[in-house]
Amino acid sequence: MTLKISRILHAGYVFECDGTLIAFDPIFENPFSRNCHAFPGVRFDQAQIRGWKPDAVFISHFHDDHCSLESLDLLDRATPVYLYCLFDELFALIRALGFVNVLRLAVDAPVRVGAIEVTPRRALDADVDSMFHIRAAGLNVLNVVDAWMDPETLEQLKPYAPWDMVLWPFQTMREIDVIAPSRAQGGAPALPEEWPEQLRALAPRYVVPSSCQFVQEPWSWYNHALFPITYRQFAREVGAWLPDAAIVRLNPSVSVELTPQALAPSAPLPWVLPVGEQDVDYEYDAGIVPPPTSDIARHFAPLDAGQTALALDYCTSGLLEKYEDMELPPDSYFATPCIWQLSVYDHEGAVRQFRYRVHGDRIALAGDEEAPTWMTEIPIAKLYAGLALGESLTSMYMRIDGAPPDADIVDDPLIRCLFNDAFGAYQSAQLQRIKERTAQ
Repeated sequence: MTLKISRILHAGYVFECDGTLIAFDPIFENPFSRNCHAFPGVRFDQAQIRGWKPDAVFISHFHDDHCSLESLDLLDRATPVYLYCLFDELFALIRALGFVNVLRLAVDAPVRVGAIEVTPRRALDADVDSMFHIRAAGLNVLNVVDAWMDPETLEQLKPYAPWDMVLWPFQTMREIDVIAPSRAQGGAPALPEEWPEQLRALAPRYVVPSSCQFVQEPWSWYNHALFPITYRQFAREVGAWLPDAAIVRLNPSVSVELTPQALAPSAPLPWVLPVGEQDVDYEYDAGIVPPPTSDIARHFAPLDAGQTALALDYCTSGLLEKYEDMELPPDSYFATPCIWQLSVYDHEGAVRQFRYRVHGDRIALAGDEEAPTWMTEIPIAKLYAGLALGESLTSMYMRIDGAPPDADIVDDPLIRCLFNDAFGAYQSAQLQRIKERTAQ
């Protein structure tokens, strides 16, 4: 008996053993999560996916690049969906999509589906992530998804060494560097210092560089600033740490069959269709100069009058109400009186500026008599998307300037107002669009 492992995209996999089919974090969209473009490129045969019937779907956490209702919408509603999430709202959204068997995963509680057993393992950020321990055909596979390894979990996993395969999240992200370029550290990209000890403790036979199979729009400067690690660097350094292991790259659709003795190629997924060159790699540029937000804003389609009004009204009223409803951390930069400037750019690169006097939990519109000390820029199309479409921070092209080095970037008033208490906004917007589409 063998275990067949196929890559869908990003952190998505299909595991097949003795007639049992399980999908992990399935994404059948390109782009997904608004502006994540498959890298390498793929397209999906949705008709085939609609006829495909996995025995279960396992979702590691609620982030929209792992739990997408547009992708789940292609699956039979009788498919059991197992979800690791602490919030009831996401379970309700998936049930509202029509799935009748939506089940909560618990750490260290194994789930048996046919010939495959899946046990969620605790990640470092247990409020968000989980990892998957998959047992089938006498094999142990660890799917770390894109979580960070919890030290206690590592101790728990050591007795299973040598692992037959580890799906390891090879890429790091420099979110602060692109949101606040003045904070960019530059320098040669380095793999996290914890990884050698962790991987040596697991002693896997095979390591798959997993997750982060995407780039942003072709014109985006993020493509040379957000992802610093290349496949080449990962293979070189991990290979040096684990000289007895094989580093195996699985591009979308690619399948392998794993046995206790070997790893062999297998028939690819027929509904994941590679497009163009597949053995592409990331190209990080530590010295890249970001284009002005006015130029970035020109890449987005104009809003209609109603959408524009919604975004601008938020700047003058909704944002103020939201801010004052929240509790500011006592050590925040904004605990001291300051002037905050929000610059909103339209599709022609024209700017509307709003200034606010901020002190603790209080905020009010201000004139231009005083210079701002904290400045935030955003394209109006992305501000609207954050308000109405549940867009996430990493795709909004928000930029912060003037923040001192010891200030926490996530204390930015716009970030807090858009994303505090905004759980499930992306999936909620997806569900609304799906229902509107099916009602036509």
